[in-house]
Amino acid sequence: MIHKIKVLHDNGQGQSVRAISRQLGISRNTVRKYLKLDESAISATKADPSRTKRLDEHRDYLIHQLKAFPQLSAVKLARRLRNKVGPIPVSDRSIRRYVQALKKQVAAGQWRYYEPVMELVPGVQCQVDPGELRGVMVAGLERVLHFVVFVLSCTRLMYVGLSFRPLDTERFIQLHDEAFRYFGGVPEECVYDQTKLVVINEQYRELTLNQRFHQYATTAGYRIHACEGYDPESKGKVESGVKYVKRDCLYGEVFRSESAVRQHLHDWLETVANARTHGTTGRQPRAHFEADERRHLKPYLVPQSLLQPDPSREIRQADKTGLISWKANKYSVPMAWQQSKVGVCAQDGQLLIHDLESGELIATHALCAEKGRMIKNNHHYRDHAQRISDLERAITEQLPASLGETLCQLLKRTSPRIYKDQLVAARDLLREHAPVDTVLLSELVERSELTATGLKRHLEAWQQALARGRAIQDRIYAPHTDSPADLSAYARVGQSDGQEVNHEPA
Repeated sequence: MIHKIKVLHDNGQGQSVRAISRQLGISRNTVRKYLKLDESAISATKADPSRTKRLDEHRDYLIHQLKAFPQLSAVKLARRLRNKVGPIPVSDRSIRRYVQALKKQVAAGQWRYYEPVMELVPGVQCQVDPGELRGVMVAGLERVLHFVVFVLSCTRLMYVGLSFRPLDTERFIQLHDEAFRYFGGVPEECVYDQTKLVVINEQYRELTLNQRFHQYATTAGYRIHACEGYDPESKGKVESGVKYVKRDCLYGEVFRSESAVRQHLHDWLETVANARTHGTTGRQPRAHFEADERRHLKPYLVPQSLLQPDPSREIRQADKTGLISWKANKYSVPMAWQQSKVGVCAQDGQLLIHDLESGELIATHALCAEKGRMIKNNHHYRDHAQRISDLERAITEQLPASLGETLCQLLKRTSPRIYKDQLVAARDLLREHAPVDTVLLSELVERSELTATGLKRHLEAWQQALARGRAIQDRIYAPHTDSPADLSAYARVGQSDGQEVNHEPA
């Protein structure tokens, strides 16, 4: 540290005290102290056996903690140390510096297992990963640049596809088309992380692929290989490529127009990314590719779907009722897309509605020539009749014979406007109090009306009677009905019984 200070200062010809303090992370007083020392004083200071750090006496404990828990922060280590030995006359900053130095000296086990990977044979694999960079100045405005990086695993030849709008399946496919044209062929497989553009769902490593993208990959003639979820390091070649594009190509640049961005990216690929000497292979990617890999790629046959003009797709926001606006009319979308953005286009008299993320066609409607109309597909909404049928079936399955059907009919006759809610409550009550006394229910369904609240009151009274051991057969537990109560015992309340009562004046 002392030698670093001397070199950086260079007898007043180098950096200032403030700059050295900031660079080395030490106080300015410390810098000044060591700048005043000559060589003999420095040697004497370093040789002084009494010159120790206050945390050295706890060094063994700190090392033991770091070996057992390598990811422990300096703050938590300091808290554990104080709990063990009490207050320590050391600042938090000093503890952080001490622990940081210890972590460089202590060999700690990694949380993940690594081993060397043999380079792949030519023409086998391409790793693909999307990225984005915010805040890029284009035509005087801050823009978000979306891009996809393609890296051939053997020779590290790179292509970067650019998009000025968020990626959807169609745009993702178009960028693949650009990349395979740039490479002049197709590898045997492409490796992706679990983006919805490729993988819709994974369970037990069984993948549900984006149907539109899978169709393109099959037509183009390559396999899709998806990494495990949350495991980007399994395709590290392209992960470092995304950071390379952000930092070396795009960061800090100002562009006059979108075409200037594309031209800059093309020039950077040809003169920098694919012309540099790669740190791992030791060769230039372009020369390496031309010599060893180009001939191993399969011919790229452009899918017919890409040759046909794509209808323009616009973005619409569905409201909370699942309706989107198109040409002064309202059209429905499935419940899952309510209050979401969808892609919309008109083609051959049909309105086609797509999921923006996966590109899946989620709804179609015949275009309406009138204005101010609502075109609704009932299948996009809940089937209330089916919902009621399911509830009725759930109740009849819990009760014997026709008792369940009779109970449902009574609830419907009593409360027709809230029949579904009554069924939900009755189903839950029967489950909560199962097994239910069928004699009690038989008596209840013979009434002229019954609500879920009345059912709950009787079931709770029945359960309390069971808990107290009261006579079930006499129905003593039953709550009071609406019949007039016997009030004869209270007939004489308020009448004189012949006894005189005198009141003193207040």
